[in-house]
Amino acid sequence: MAMLRIRITGTEDDARAISDLLQSIDGIEHVEETDDLMPHMDDDDSSSAGLSDDIGPGTHELEVEVGNEYTTQRVRDAVEVLARELDVFVEYEEDEG
Repeated sequence: MAMLRIRITGTEDDARAISDLLQSIDGIEHVEETDDLMPHMDDDDSSSAGLSDDIGPGTHELEVEVGNEYTTQRVRDAVEVLARELDVFVEYEEDEG
């Protein structure tokens, strides 16, 4: 099995739409959204509160177990089409299993 990690820069709804799409593709073994492991130490009275870096879409990471290279390419193609429709940015990282 290969593990494909997908980082999505977009809203919760965008990430959910991509996750739903992935689960509908034959050959996908498992899809899981991984938690953000970095603690966010911002507080409301911080001098950086409300800066542009804190405003806007978040990032979401999905781990996808794929059965083979063919399925990996199908995932990339399908996610690319949906990402364009949703106007979100997607990055990939692949681990061979």
